[in-house]
Amino acid sequence: MSCIFCKILNGDIPSNKVFENDNFIAILDAFPANEGHTLVIPKKHFENIFEIDEEVLKEGYAIAKRIASSIKKSLNIENINILQNNGVLAGQTVNHFHIHVIPRLENDTVVMKSTPISIDNEKIKQIMLDIKNNI
Repeated sequence: MSCIFCKILNGDIPSNKVFENDNFIAILDAFPANEGHTLVIPKKHFENIFEIDEEVLKEGYAIAKRIASSIKKSLNIENINILQNNGVLAGQTVNHFHIHVIPRLENDTVVMKSTPISIDNEKIKQIMLDIKNNI
């Protein structure tokens, strides 16, 4: 087993656990973007959002909301990102589904900006239909 989160779940690697139930743990990120940066991790190994069961996914986001509320209260933080990455190009560094709960501070170093691209109306309509037809 080479998955670092599975090793944490098995107790092979220590972590700073803030929450645990039958299906999930939430730990402080070992390499945080800001103080309080927390990872919500299912105990069952799913590589990404495409593999995870929908009920488990719902539970994970409900836990992320609870963690965000706790961070808001305990760290007096008003701004929080909740995000989840799938694939290397999307920033996924551990191939075990997890949700980031990141407190945001004025002038922090977390960058999540993009430059809008231009797409013509015909292409937008085609993309819309393709997505719609594959749901």
